[in-house]
Amino acid sequence: MYEHKRDALAALVEVSADGLAVLDAQLCFACLNTAAARLLGADAVELVGRPAPFAPDPTKESVRWSAGDGRQRELEYRIAPLPDGGHAVWFRDTTDIRRQQGRLTAIARAASSVAEAYSLPATLDAVAREIVMSPGISAVQILSVDDPTDLRVLGMAGFGSAPDFVARLRACRQRGAHVRFLDAFNSCKPVVELHRKPLVMSDPVWEPLQEIMDRPDWDAFVAMPMIVRGRPVGVINAYYRPGEDPGPGSLAFLEAMADQAAVAVDMAALLAQTRDRAQSAERRRLARDLHDSVVQQLFSMRMQAKVLRRQLDRPDIDHASVRRSAEELAELAAGALADLRLLVFELRPVDLAEHGLVAALRAHAASMRARTGLAIDVRAPAELRFRGGQDVQEDLYRVVSEALHNVVKHANATSVTVSVAAEAPDLVVRIVDDGTGGMDDGSPRSRERLGLMSMRERTERWGGRFEAGPCRQRGWVVQAAVPLRRVGVEPSL
Repeated sequence: MYEHKRDALAALVEVSADGLAVLDAQLCFACLNTAAARLLGADAVELVGRPAPFAPDPTKESVRWSAGDGRQRELEYRIAPLPDGGHAVWFRDTTDIRRQQGRLTAIARAASSVAEAYSLPATLDAVAREIVMSPGISAVQILSVDDPTDLRVLGMAGFGSAPDFVARLRACRQRGAHVRFLDAFNSCKPVVELHRKPLVMSDPVWEPLQEIMDRPDWDAFVAMPMIVRGRPVGVINAYYRPGEDPGPGSLAFLEAMADQAAVAVDMAALLAQTRDRAQSAERRRLARDLHDSVVQQLFSMRMQAKVLRRQLDRPDIDHASVRRSAEELAELAAGALADLRLLVFELRPVDLAEHGLVAALRAHAASMRARTGLAIDVRAPAELRFRGGQDVQEDLYRVVSEALHNVVKHANATSVTVSVAAEAPDLVVRIVDDGTGGMDDGSPRSRERLGLMSMRERTERWGGRFEAGPCRQRGWVVQAAVPLRRVGVEPSL
């Protein structure tokens, strides 16, 4: 009966998919099952007598082991003492599990970078750093490809500084080098090249790039196309450490990262289009303002100057009439000068760059108050401070400027309140007037749609929310809310 149980236990140990081993008092292998030898990458007979990597330390649960093929493996283990001074060990290979966990974490962090960053190089540098932190990858390049002759490095990790990479690559292509990542771009399919580095380093056509390509320790190469909305926009080049062949899990990881990078490139292109539209709308508005104010005032000045000249040409000069004409001409000139100063200020408000959003809004409100007589009250807490975020502050300034412009032109209002407040997690800017009319009631304010579109685009490009509509009692409210982190304001304020 005892012999039967012992044989059954031995068979159970042998068929186990996990590694089982007995260590002697010196922590050397005494015996181990077939799975243990397979996980350790060596023959069981060769392992007997060799020091084991497992320490009888209750604080340690994993260890790295260099298998017979030179690859590093992550082994999770449990160890228990035996009566004779030796130890029993159970272990399994968790390398692929941990790599998959690391890849999923990298994908999540890359997605966060794409969602939050608004600088394309900064975003894709972050994506490149996440990829190169993945086990087995030594270096990464992220390139945009507008056409085979127009390449740009958008992100790089593992090569050090290489600002002339594209120029050197162009020299290699002129020598006849076959650039494999262009095959991936053109076919929209990944390209996998094992033992690529020896070929690059030994071929004279790659000589201009060999110094850069020799910096990281790599062997295999993968080019993964970046595809968005069915079209390729670039490629991710991943360089694998020697002995690390790109398997299905690694390729799936690169494909997911390429998707994130492609979204970032597409978002940047859409943002550039939005900026162009906003700039065009701003130019049209300035042209309208010039026509409605300065141009008409200059025309009136010209007519007044003609009247003054005719008065001066008369033999019997009426000095009182000449004086009145001169005073009217001076008033017209002063008004035109004030309007021109306002338009110049709106093009690039000095207070915004020097003192921040609130100071620029107060200066703009004072200028409009003096010009139009509209009572404008700008409210903001004294402790509100901005650090950086100059572009988003300018967009918020433009939102307020456009809203006030609409109030003057269409609202028939007597007063406006502009408030700026940190209402975590957003910085909220509100413009409330006491005018009349809504967007769909047939009033002149229905002509504000283009301006509202511009204000919405300026807000949403920073991940914000834009709302506009009639107040409950009377008037109109415009509200732009942008995440505090985008404008450099602490949420605690």
